[in-house]
Amino acid sequence: TEEEPECHMAFDFPVMPRIFYSLRSQNAGELTRILSETLDIPEGAGWGVFLRNHDELTLEMVSEEYRQAMYGWYAYDPRMRSNIGIRRRLAPLLDNSRAELELAHALLFSLPGSPFLYYGDEIGMGDNIWLPDRDSSRTPMQWTPDRNAGFSSADPGKLYLPVVQSLVYNYALTNVESQLAQSRSLLHWVRNVIHVRKAHPTFGLGSLRVLETTHESVLAFVRSYEGSGTQFGDSPEDVLCVFSFAHNPVSVSIRADQFGGSALYDLFGGGEFPSLDENGEVMLTLGTQSFYWLHIGTPTHAGGRS
Repeated sequence: TEEEPECHMAFDFPVMPRIFYSLRSQNAGELTRILSETLDIPEGAGWGVFLRNHDELTLEMVSEEYRQAMYGWYAYDPRMRSNIGIRRRLAPLLDNSRAELELAHALLFSLPGSPFLYYGDEIGMGDNIWLPDRDSSRTPMQWTPDRNAGFSSADPGKLYLPVVQSLVYNYALTNVESQLAQSRSLLHWVRNVIHVRKAHPTFGLGSLRVLETTHESVLAFVRSYEGSGTQFGDSPEDVLCVFSFAHNPVSVSIRADQFGGSALYDLFGGGEFPSLDENGEVMLTLGTQSFYWLHIGTPTHAGGRS
């Protein structure tokens, strides 16, 4: 609190498991509720938002019904469980689905606070559930297809943990060097999203207001920033963020009352979308497990206002 300041940042644990629940249930209701109920925090403090970290994916803050559902979806093998949680990395959790990896990262980077990327998630690293406890997701970073994945020149037997050598996530295939050479790799995609996020201060400094939608699989909110006016590009901005967890394309109506009549522009390519009508409503169609970041107002690009 402002009266009794202690830690200036706290992990937003209630949000994280509900992202994973929405991905499998195709229902954004619980995630929408949690975001709506998130309390304002003191000036100078912030949330730490994340998808995975070095510990298990904790399920302490969900109901027993949700917990059992998530065990069934994500930890069908008992070795995948630890304490009250799941000891798996992001890519294996999402079955290495590129669509789900992009959707999850896009949501992470659009939430209030400071996003945390766990090392290796930006290239889709795997895990090793045969290692004890939390070590399953703490294996060496996979830099290259060379000896020890380029992590160390030591004898492989002396590494603190062995590198991942599974069929899907083998370090010879999943590594930084290989993805740098592929323009459509997950690593390049994540870098691009970070570039766009950094160009729009509303993602890091703005408020969040959850919006009404007509489809249970769709989450929508507006990030709004008043701007400080102290430097170039740090001006007022509103961004509409829309996420579909549906496993098929959907059409959805979204209502943003205060923006009636405003135009919508894609933050990535600058393309124009249907405008909000005079009541602040717009009908959008989203592909399977996809998202939009739409600037409300005049066109912008990753470098700021055009």
